[in-house]
Amino acid sequence: MNKASKIYVAGHRGLVGSAIVRNLKDKGYTNIIGKTHKELDLTNQLEVRKFFKEEKPEYVFLAAARVGGINANNTYPADFIYENLEIQNNIIKAAHDFKVEKLLFLGSSCIYPKECKQPIKEEYLLSGYLESTNEAYAIAKIAGLKMCQFFKRQYKDNFISCMPTNLYGPNDNFNLQTSHVMPALIRKFYEAKVKKLPFVEVWGTGKPLREFLHVDDMADACTFLMENYEGEEHVNIGTGKEISISALAYMIKDIISYEGEVRFDKGKPDGTMRKLLEVKKLEGLGWKYKIELEQGIKNVVEYILKNNILSL
Repeated sequence: MNKASKIYVAGHRGLVGSAIVRNLKDKGYTNIIGKTHKELDLTNQLEVRKFFKEEKPEYVFLAAARVGGINANNTYPADFIYENLEIQNNIIKAAHDFKVEKLLFLGSSCIYPKECKQPIKEEYLLSGYLESTNEAYAIAKIAGLKMCQFFKRQYKDNFISCMPTNLYGPNDNFNLQTSHVMPALIRKFYEAKVKKLPFVEVWGTGKPLREFLHVDDMADACTFLMENYEGEEHVNIGTGKEISISALAYMIKDIISYEGEVRFDKGKPDGTMRKLLEVKKLEGLGWKYKIELEQGIKNVVEYILKNNILSL
């Protein structure tokens, strides 16, 4: 990419896409395209093809997706697999047909088997059964990754994929019905502090281990891969560090200065007990994360308070 290349960021207003736009602008890229859902319905093949034909983007970051936490994935599996397949298929095929120079597809670490050997190497994909609570989303993401591989293999398209770990940061989804664990916990503790509630309830036992990456680090890794990587195999993006949900909850409790009790609802599902990505491949290419977890959470809390994100 050069600084004047026409770059399309699909999903530019979401957690991931907005971070990629910020990163590109910070690095001096000046010709960035983003379309809202009203302007461009990515599940509509004709609209997507018309957009690619008229705009002729040279580079594409495919960050658009229907996303959610355990509850949302459990409740709407048909919607998750159908809509994500539509979005991916439409964009990847249009990128091929209209000669996009390079495309980066963003997956998710949930593509790996539930009982996967830890830390998770890229080669462990499809080596076992998926976690049932997000199987629909994971299958869609695996299909997108494989599409990029096969278009590269058959047509020599410069399509690459990356698999970020659990992300958090500005523009996250703080809706308790559809959010992931990090924004859900931040909202719960914030609300409990404001409303002076005696306790905060956390789903599950608190024992599962998770890896978290600030979305600004993720975006920096994506730009790095777009500039430096052309391999067929996907690349994990993460920190290589993990924390229990229990320890995370108490860390957020301390950052928000909530003085009540933390209770774990053991009747709720834990999901996968451990999920840590091996990031040696990305580090070997020359990239490593910068934002440590505690500081990253403090930054998010400052952001939501400054912008009144959690108005109660």
